[in-house]
Amino acid sequence: MVERAAPSSDGRRRRSETSRDKIVAAMLQLVAEGQITPSADQVAARAAVGLRSVFRHFKDMESLYAAMTARLSRQYEMWLVPFEASDWRGQLRETIARRLGTYERLMPFKRAADAHRHESAAIQTEHARTLALMRARLKSVLPDQIAADELVFEAIDLLLSFETWQRLRMEQGLSAERAAALITAQVDRLVEPVH
Repeated sequence: MVERAAPSSDGRRRRSETSRDKIVAAMLQLVAEGQITPSADQVAARAAVGLRSVFRHFKDMESLYAAMTARLSRQYEMWLVPFEASDWRGQLRETIARRLGTYERLMPFKRAADAHRHESAAIQTEHARTLALMRARLKSVLPDQIAADELVFEAIDLLLSFETWQRLRMEQGLSAERAAALITAQVDRLVEPVH
């Protein structure tokens, strides 16, 4: 007698993961197009899945925002790639370029996540984790004399924040190039006395 293998759940699991990925990708596309709060119906339509499928994978829209935020937070990990420069000033320049480039790419997504952060413990946790990562990385680049000077360090951290970038780009209407030049010039002024 030939034993038949039990049907594998691998195919079902893969389909489920594919469906979940499509839903998150649809959310990202809608937000990238400028919709800060897409509806579940819009996400389902974009993902080409049923509305029930959206809520089978995500208990509510906040958990979908949390999944989007978690996926986007991987972008920040590129900041941990080793620096090309060997001196701290060169590494600081690379830090500035990496941060501002990431902010520009992720601006619509970050604005959407921030709009929902107060409602979502998962988004709050991811936000706090990312901020801690950014501050630790910045502190590791700067010489002790600057990192230990609380006022200077906090001013640099503020200049290199998403909030500063968003204000310069959205509220003040600066181009990405002008905003980057302004931030870089101000950081240079803060670190100038250190050799």
